[in-house]
Amino acid sequence: MIRAGRLQYVQTMSALADFLGKKLVTIRNQKPYAAPGHPAPISSPTARAQLWDAQQTKAFYAGEPIPELPRADDDEDLLDRHEAAQLLGVTAQTWNGYKREAQDLVDGMVLVPEGPDGTEHWPRHVILAYRNKRPGRGAGGGRRKGSGDMVPRDQILPRIAELLDADPTITLETVADTLGVAKFPTAQSALAALRGRRIADLLQADPGLDPKAAAVQLGYPTVTHRGAIVLAERELDARTVQPYLQHTADVLAAAGVAPPAQVEPGRPDGTHLAAAVPLATGQAAPALVWDERFGWRTATSRRHPIGKSTEWAPEGEGIRYLGHGLRPEPEELLAALRDPRKGTERPRTADEHRSAGSAERAGAGRQADLDGLRGP
Repeated sequence: MIRAGRLQYVQTMSALADFLGKKLVTIRNQKPYAAPGHPAPISSPTARAQLWDAQQTKAFYAGEPIPELPRADDDEDLLDRHEAAQLLGVTAQTWNGYKREAQDLVDGMVLVPEGPDGTEHWPRHVILAYRNKRPGRGAGGGRRKGSGDMVPRDQILPRIAELLDADPTITLETVADTLGVAKFPTAQSALAALRGRRIADLLQADPGLDPKAAAVQLGYPTVTHRGAIVLAERELDARTVQPYLQHTADVLAAAGVAPPAQVEPGRPDGTHLAAAVPLATGQAAPALVWDERFGWRTATSRRHPIGKSTEWAPEGEGIRYLGHGLRPEPEELLAALRDPRKGTERPRTADEHRSAGSAERAGAGRQADLDGLRGP
């Protein structure tokens, strides 16, 4: 975590590269930060964007004693999403839901460093205040049944999540009475989605586990199993493609065409998976978008790259579909992004993807034959 009063010393990998007078891609390849005795990152071990304390790294590379960081917890400590989840005793995936739905967490979020490329952090006191407002029987635990209070819309999902974690068999009626929300569709859709996520957590940890067995293990009523399992499968689909999308984003960042970013696929139209990767200033497009139906394309907006989702593939000025297949190798995507002659104005069909791939391989074979005839 970033200890209170140490924000000014936070050092990103890019800043570390600048300090050492090397390119970011060199730092990623050589990994000097893995050398024995090198100061440990101040980011959590599972964070995608590593951060260091600049005073510590400066001392290390100067051969001087490395100053210790404060050990005592402080209300102004800044925690990333993994540390925040640990403080609340939930998974990082659950925290992702909290941070999107709770206005207190939305308002309290801090980007480190500042700007669109920063990593999300929250002050410890913001997380603790949110925890004290969660539903329960203790002080600050939320409204009791029949009190008549209404929960702000942005806090509905995280509060229902707490009720579900406390009682897996909780009913729509209890949720509605406790939080003052409608049974349909608010309580029903939220409970189904949350149960789906919890089942997905178990299935991800144990791929051999039967989905119904996971639902039983979590203590969910039989009547809820079918809907929750469907949503769990959708959640797992998103988690399955996320590593590929993140690897692609990391390759683009290492090549300098995109800032480091965490990619989280979603379903903006409620049905199809899609994700966006913002590109660096000066690139041919503001962002890239991946859609499970169409593959990769350029976007015309950095702020709203995916745009209004429809059943048709977006077309028009500034939109170019890149790569062969729905999941091309990052290097192929990078080459197509850099070459305006590559790509198509509309997405290829499955047959066109196969045909284009075969033609490209044949062309590479002919070139190899010509190179062989020319000799060394």
